[in-house]
Amino acid sequence: MKLGPHLHRLGNDVVACYLIDTAEGITLVDAGLPGHWRDLQAELSSLGKTADDIRGLVLTHGDSDHIGFAERLRREHGVPVYVHAADAVRARTGDKPKTPAGPMRLGPALGFFSYGLRKNGLRPTYLSEVVEVADGDVLDLPGSPEIVPMPGHSPGSVAVYVPLADAVFVGDALTTRHVLTGRGGPQPAPFTDDAAESLASLERLAALQASWVLPGHGAPWQGSPADIAEAVRQAAS
Repeated sequence: MKLGPHLHRLGNDVVACYLIDTAEGITLVDAGLPGHWRDLQAELSSLGKTADDIRGLVLTHGDSDHIGFAERLRREHGVPVYVHAADAVRARTGDKPKTPAGPMRLGPALGFFSYGLRKNGLRPTYLSEVVEVADGDVLDLPGSPEIVPMPGHSPGSVAVYVPLADAVFVGDALTTRHVLTGRGGPQPAPFTDDAAESLASLERLAALQASWVLPGHGAPWQGSPADIAEAVRQAAS
C-alpha cells in the first residue's frame, strides 16, 4: 500500500513492514512474518520491480515478527540484512528474555495469534548472517537510512530515520494498536524488555523531523515524532 512518495507499507495493523522506493533501488524496513513474502512480491509487482531491486533490509530489532522473510531474501537474492549489534544474537537465534505479556483481551489476542498462524509466524526462520550496525550509522542504501538508538523493547531496538520518505520507522519502540488488548492510539508496546528504558528512548524520537511515524503494529501515524512521543508517555502514566 502506498503511503506517500517513496513510501509503501506491507501487511496491516496487526503486523507491518515497509518499503522505500527510490531511483537508486529499494530499501526495506523490517520483514514482518514469513507469509509477508507474498505481500512483498505483490507490492514489487505493482511498482514494476523485483526482489533483485532491493539493496538492503534494515531491522528495527530482532524479534520473530520482524525478521519474517529476511533470511529467504538474503539467501535467494543476496540482500544484506542490517541489525543493531545488540540485537544480532536475537535475530540469529531467537534468544531473548521472557517478558510478561501484560494486559490482554481474548478477542484481540486470538486475532493476533491467528494472524501469525496464517502468515507462518509460528515457525520463524532466523538469520544465518547479519550486518551489524551501531548508533548513529547512516547506511549506504537507498534513502540513506539513519540508525537512531531506541533501546528498551530490546537492547538493540532502533528507529530507522529516512528524511527522503519524510518518515521514521519505529518497530516496537511504541505501538498505535495494542495487539493483545485491541486498544488503539499511541502507547507502549507489549513484550518490552525494559519499559522504563523504552520510555526514556522516546526523547531521541521526539528530536526528529518527519511527517510519518511508522510502527510495526498499529496504524501509521501522520504527525510529528514529538507529538506521538508525548502521547505514548501520557498513555504510560
